[in-house]
Amino acid sequence: MSRPISRRTVLQSSMAAAMLAGAPSIVVGQSPRVLRVRMANDLVSLDPVITRSLTDICAIIGVLNKLVVYKTSDKWEWRLDAARSIEQVDPTHVKFTLRPGIMWTNNFGEMTAEDVKYSFERMIDPKLKSNNAPDWKLLDRVDVVDKYTGVIVLKAPFPGLFLGTLTRSAGTIVSKKAVESVGGSYKMEPPAISGPYLLKEWRPKERIVLARNPQWSGPRPDFDEVHIRPIGDQKAAELGYEAGEIDVTDIAVSSVPKFQKTPPPGTRILARPLVGIEWIGINTENPAFKDVRVRRAVQLAIDTPAVLDAAYFGVAKPATGIVAPGIMGYRTQKLYPARDLARAKKLLAEAGVPNGFPATLSVLNNTDVVTAAQVIQASLADVGIQVEIKPYESGTFASLGAEAKGTDWKNIQLYHQKWGLPPDPANMMQWFLPDQIGLWNWERWNDPEFAEMHKQALSEMDPKKRGDLFLRMQDRMEESGAFVWLTNGVQAMMYRTTVEPATTPDGRWYIFQDFKRVG
Repeated sequence: MSRPISRRTVLQSSMAAAMLAGAPSIVVGQSPRVLRVRMANDLVSLDPVITRSLTDICAIIGVLNKLVVYKTSDKWEWRLDAARSIEQVDPTHVKFTLRPGIMWTNNFGEMTAEDVKYSFERMIDPKLKSNNAPDWKLLDRVDVVDKYTGVIVLKAPFPGLFLGTLTRSAGTIVSKKAVESVGGSYKMEPPAISGPYLLKEWRPKERIVLARNPQWSGPRPDFDEVHIRPIGDQKAAELGYEAGEIDVTDIAVSSVPKFQKTPPPGTRILARPLVGIEWIGINTENPAFKDVRVRRAVQLAIDTPAVLDAAYFGVAKPATGIVAPGIMGYRTQKLYPARDLARAKKLLAEAGVPNGFPATLSVLNNTDVVTAAQVIQASLADVGIQVEIKPYESGTFASLGAEAKGTDWKNIQLYHQKWGLPPDPANMMQWFLPDQIGLWNWERWNDPEFAEMHKQALSEMDPKKRGDLFLRMQDRMEESGAFVWLTNGVQAMMYRTTVEPATTPDGRWYIFQDFKRVG
């Protein structure tokens, strides 16, 4: 059964359907061009103030605009989107001019610089408690010059502005009049849309349908509709692809060798290093793990190479920290690079638990992740820690450590997490600051020295000094015992030869309007 939708959504969808029926690329009686994409999560929110999943992020890119967006290339670059021009006037002032003629649906008129001001300043409104507010830590205000022109005023120089904020959810523009008309926030029904696609349909846990926006004045998308299938398990998605139900899907890293050797007919396989991190986090406020010696014992006991061999067949390489190879601040090795069972047992004895104790490991119910968890379970058993693996479906897992979702955060002990990250280390690390406890900082790690170094790194313009700060910050993370780095990851996908994908350089973010139909 389809989700109940409001009159506003019906109007948007009806307009889209009527206009699409007469669009030049569609012959009457012929089905529209449809791109079928698998994503791991269902929608949680289409308000950029709160984004919880990659599906949220990619859908928002399709239905709303930013001043600039990531280019779909193999390099981390940006291109103009809603902005006709944008210029860094000086270290703390960025001037932009909007492209005229970007219209809001539902008769909310044309996009203006006032909308940009409202959108960015709304992100830092404490009443809205945006989980993307950290991206705008250095925003002072946005000054409106005229209808289309404004100036972003920063509190300090901000080297991560373009690739770490403007191109991400925090840089999304909403209609001031429309959002204010619904009380200042929304969740699943944007009161006005400006992007190349409209939200036509949402069937929870079944599919999300985006359809061309007839009012869109920018480059015309190749596909009339995008059908997103939320499928949590990658192995299940692979079966769906082989059955012909999906055109594009990421695949389990463990499946890469098999598909590279024998791909399905008419299929291309693409594997790229992921600018991200996969790790085991430890809740430092849980009674069993308050002692740093216990957390250090976990770090020393987990056999990371064995985890990666079992789960990913050696395709993914061990991480040395949160910063991936090729990015400023990459560490060549960890502080504690080798497994050391004798030292782990000694630390547990010093902490008063020489025979170990029972613990839980919370994971996403994904085949590769569960395999990794089983190796971690065996590793920790070698020092007496008896681990119970607790798998969760994606919607529940995504909010386990968030205080706003209940009291589960008190009970999580060990957990497996995997994030794709932007190419700016300051953005990577901001989610582990003290002010993120109860939001994204599930480790509940509170380190004022780390926070001070992050503050310095945000505005440091000297690449050498900035890189050194990131190295020291990663040392602090490892010294806390709260993080066991596994891998920076590999993003692998397979797609039909009739499709040319459009993604960020790591293959993680889909930019649906830039996908091309081949042949």
